[in-house]
This record gives sequence, C-alpha cells and structure tokens, in this order.
Amino acid sequence: MPYPLIKAVRAHVVRGGGGDYHDQGADHWIDDHIATPMSRYPEYRQSRQSFGINVLGTLVVEIEAADGTVGFSVTTGGDPAAYIVEHHLSRFLEGRDPGEIEKIWDQMYFSTQFYGRRGLVVNAISGVDLALWDLIGKLRGEPVFAMLGGQVRDEIEFYATGPRPDLAKAMGFIGGKMPLRHGPAEGEAGLRANIAALADMRQRCGDDFWLMLDCWMALDLNYAVRLAHAAHEHGLKWLEEALSPDDYWGYRDLKLSAPPGMLITTGEHEATRWGFRMLLEMECCDIIQPDVGWCGGLTELIKISALADARGVMTIPHGSSVYSYHFVSTRHNSPFAEFLMMAPKGDVVTPMFSPLLIGEPVPVNGRLKLGDAPGFGVELNRDGLHRPHAR
Repeated sequence: MPYPLIKAVRAHVVRGGGGDYHDQGADHWIDDHIATPMSRYPEYRQSRQSFGINVLGTLVVEIEAADGTVGFSVTTGGDPAAYIVEHHLSRFLEGRDPGEIEKIWDQMYFSTQFYGRRGLVVNAISGVDLALWDLIGKLRGEPVFAMLGGQVRDEIEFYATGPRPDLAKAMGFIGGKMPLRHGPAEGEAGLRANIAALADMRQRCGDDFWLMLDCWMALDLNYAVRLAHAAHEHGLKWLEEALSPDDYWGYRDLKLSAPPGMLITTGEHEATRWGFRMLLEMECCDIIQPDVGWCGGLTELIKISALADARGVMTIPHGSSVYSYHFVSTRHNSPFAEFLMMAPKGDVVTPMFSPLLIGEPVPVNGRLKLGDAPGFGVELNRDGLHRPHAR
C-alpha cells in the first residue's frame, strides 16, 4: 500500500544552541582554547566563535504527509541550508510518495551537484533525508532501527567526548576523547603541553580506560606523526581528524607512520559514498566517523558503512544523538557510539540536542537501550523556530 503523499516541506532555523554543536557560549568547553585550522592566527586561537563557527545556526526540516503525519530532523546549516530546502529540494518531495526515498535522494544530490557535492548543500540533503526516515517510521508505526533490519545488540555502549575523561570513566563510559588544545603554531611548548595533559589524564584514569585525542583538522603531517609517537607512551587509543579532510595523501602517510596499535580515525567532515571511498581505497584510517547530518543522511550512511564493512573498517558516526543511535544499533561494524558531553564543563550527562528534541534519550552508566517509539522516537520543541524562506 503506498504511503500518503507528501503535502509540504518546511525548513526552520534556530539560533543559540539546541542542535548546533558549534553554537555554544564563550564559557563552554567546546569553545575554549582548542586547536583548529585557524590556530595559526593568534587572534582566532582562543575561541572558535571568533572565526565564525557559529554563524549558520541549526536547521530543522519538517516533512508533512497528506494525512497530517509529520517527520522532522535536526542538523546544521541554518539560513542558507533552509533556503536550499525550501526553494530547490522541495520540488523533489511535494506531491511524491515518501517511500521513494532512494529516488528522492538521487534527484536531490544530482540536481545540486553543479553547486554542491558536499558541505552546506549535503547538510541540507541530509536534513531532508533524516526527516523522510522519521516520517516513514511514523507512517509505518515502526522505529527506524526496525526499518534498517533490526538491532544486532540489546544496548549501545558509548565513549564520551569532552574535557574530562576521568569524569566520563566515573559515569560508566568506555573511553574519553579530549580536544587537543595546542596546534603547530604554538611550537614545542604547545606540543609538550598536549602530552602533559594526556599524561595527567592517563594517571587519573588508569591504564584500562580508552583515551583519544580530537585534533579537529588542525595539524600538519609532521606534527601529527610526532604527536602520535609521543602520545603512544601514554596509551593513546586513537588520533582523530589530525589533518585537513581533503588531504587523503597525508592521512595515508600518517596511518603508515603511526605507532603499532594506535588507530587513525577521520571522516567527520567527509561526505557521500564517493568521499569515503577515497578514504577507504587509499587506506587512510582505521575507523571512519561520518556525521549522519552532514554526510548525506541515513540513506547515504547505509552505503558508506557497507563500503567500510567490506574492508574491515569500523563505522563510528560522529555525535548526532538518535540519528546515529538507530543506525549503530543495527550494524556489526559499529560496535560502540560517541556521546558529546554538551554540559558547559563536560561534567554531567545532558541531552545533546536540548532543548529541541523532546524525549531525547541519554546513556545511563555509558549505555543506552532504544525504545520502540516510531521514527527516531523523539518530538520537536517548536519554541524558537523561525522559517526565513517560507514559500
């Protein structure tokens, strides 16, 4: 039986957190002195907001079926992505059967290829795709994980990304990933400070707890190799996103140069099956980390994960709360998940998309069992939604 046809597509923007990992206050750990590609400039070193990481805001996509059922999603992209959804992508949705999800994705991607291919446009496509999955789940009365083939494990295990892995250990997480504080422009003193912070955290956490470093595209190959070897002494499990996402050749060389047993991970800022094909065929990393809200949505993540699985590479999505959890629970090559500690000091577990998602689940003792509510299992808090490009 065909689904009710799509009646309307709406794109909203939200400012001030609530879905955008980047739009946090100046007192938040995620906007503190963290190594970035802009750290080479002293005036942009202390805060990521100083160079404009928060300018776009959050994108909320709603897709309404003719019977009044509404699916929605939350990702980044803000005002420009909302324009793309309303004025370009909507033509491939309205009046169509939402079950034609593969055809819709294909038409959205190839119709925007002349100005898209990744980045902002693929963020917009991802938002539409996730809203479609949510809508179909609600129309079927099924959770998304059931539509993906069912869960392969009863609960999801998490590592925590934040400033205090020692606290994450006490909360029951299986590991802690810290932001790298100092980049190459801060010289030998910065490198020593990075290693000292890691050594201190290892002492606090003991030898049986995973520790990782998130470098957020900030390093060059030489610095990354030196950091990897210095960190190896302190049992670093993996080095994440050390180089520019376009430097496939550098990642290949970094993986070849890494100490035995240390994993090289990347992919948070990569997009589509073609970008991940480059990472995988060039043997750039041990784990890929697509963000389902940025890589092309769930429809594309399925393809990306299959490519990785065929090569024995784990797929551990970046953040994304329920949009990742439903997928991770259904894949053997996604044995654990990431939880972003969104509390300002990273000292308590709070919902990642608060306050936008109503009923958003959070790990307890580092673990989570998904409920059987339809779609992604959450509802939308409409406070603060603004529809700037309504047709």
